[in-house]
Amino acid sequence: MVNNNQVTKTIALESYGIKNAKVHYQLSSKELHNIAIEKGQGKEASSGALAVNTGEFTGRSPRDRFIVKDDITKDRVWWGNINIPFDADKFDVLYNKVVDYLSNKDLYVRDSFACADENYKLNIRVINEYAWSNQFAYNMFLRPTEDELKDFAPEWTVVNAPGFMAVPDEDGTRQHNFAILNFTKKIALIGGTGYTGEIKKGIFSALNFILPVFKNTLPMHCSANVGADGDTAIFFGLSGTGKTTLSTDPNRSLIGDDEHGWTNENSVFNFEGGCYAKVINLSRDNEPEIYDAIKKGAILENVILDENGHVNFEDTSITQNTRVSYPIDHIENIRIPSIGKNPKNIFFLTADAFGVLPPISKLTPSQAAYHFISGYTAKVAGTEAGVVEPTPNFSACFGAPFMPLHPAKYAEMLSKKMKESGVNVWLVNTGWTGGPYGVGTRMKLKYTRAMINAVLNGDLGLYTYDNYHIHSVFGVAQPRSCPGVPTEVLSPRATWNDDKAYYTTAFKLTNAFRENFKKFEEHCSEEIRRGGPQRYAF
Repeated sequence: MVNNNQVTKTIALESYGIKNAKVHYQLSSKELHNIAIEKGQGKEASSGALAVNTGEFTGRSPRDRFIVKDDITKDRVWWGNINIPFDADKFDVLYNKVVDYLSNKDLYVRDSFACADENYKLNIRVINEYAWSNQFAYNMFLRPTEDELKDFAPEWTVVNAPGFMAVPDEDGTRQHNFAILNFTKKIALIGGTGYTGEIKKGIFSALNFILPVFKNTLPMHCSANVGADGDTAIFFGLSGTGKTTLSTDPNRSLIGDDEHGWTNENSVFNFEGGCYAKVINLSRDNEPEIYDAIKKGAILENVILDENGHVNFEDTSITQNTRVSYPIDHIENIRIPSIGKNPKNIFFLTADAFGVLPPISKLTPSQAAYHFISGYTAKVAGTEAGVVEPTPNFSACFGAPFMPLHPAKYAEMLSKKMKESGVNVWLVNTGWTGGPYGVGTRMKLKYTRAMINAVLNGDLGLYTYDNYHIHSVFGVAQPRSCPGVPTEVLSPRATWNDDKAYYTTAFKLTNAFRENFKKFEEHCSEEIRRGGPQRYAF
């Protein structure tokens, strides 16, 4: 365990343009926790965790994420409404404003790493306006030893100023908040938002460019764990699909819960040193490992405490996106170092609010590539303003907001690795059964865990007609039986009481898939294009 109280190195920030700042360098988690409370920026929950409110923004703001268009990025980045270009000169002007704002303040600086594999390690310096933002960096990045700090030379710098507000007409931003990546200067500049996820996603986005372009390594928005026999399982999924929950398994060692790289050596490594889990409706019964990780050193975001400091995890009055960050060693069963080999199974997680996808199905290689590029889940009523019924939500590669390259590039790399490793790919619906949202019910977590375990234990049998049924609309192979799961649950149509309504809804979703995929077709092979639903609604 690193004892950051013994750090003797000091640093100055003048080289960044920050003048006369009082620098609090490499403080311990406990020190940052106490400072946040002393400054009135947070409260201590009954668990010992620090509870903070991130202010106006309780989630990322994708439309305010920019990449500086320069010689490194101009011909490589997939520019559009996800990767929005930012002028290099405008960046310099805005950067100077931010560092002027940070001058003469108490600042919290942390040196840390990303990427658990020594061959891919990235040195990061994080400069924070708030103590609890720096504690988040302590939790989420890899923590160096005292010896590693002696000769530490940062490669990338995160400058984080939640209290600085941009002036859009002057600064080239859309509104007062922004998160900008500059690959020439190796800076992630964040302002106007206290949401800590922007810090980790800034570095994740940078690695999603660096690793495939310069290291021939596939970056993945996924969780991963490893079994006693050394088999690695990878879980892709958007927020709310169960990525963290399903990979946190007492019978398997956790590699990481969100961001990984898959190397040419067929190993999988964690980018991070911690976990950032949603806590909406969290309970010890359903998610004991995550529940018990909420203790001193963890940071709870935007939760409601009662007068005794107890958290009401069902209270979403601030946001549905309530979160906790904690160092990965708050989980008992972890992989040290955070590296796994020999990937055997990949799970694509989707919370299908239409209730028409099978709870688990096996994908062919072409289907796997198609669904990877599609990155489907669904929004449900109440999660966003104006959403009153289930709405398809497609995020390429299960992480479009963080992917600077064209999705086909990542899909090609994944397809190649799948073929080389012989990995099996499964589509898992953690969403609704027995009808759409508002009619049906959410798939029971115990059933999803049973299906995952059946795959990992090899209990679903060979890919034959006797063991699998080909879905008449989506073309995927759904198992006919699974230990621990009622047979009727495995067939989504069987859980509905109305065949006509089921097929009408299923065709509605397939049409949404096809409409979404149009923007990728010209970059994809015929094999990948044929991996989607083949039947059309009449």
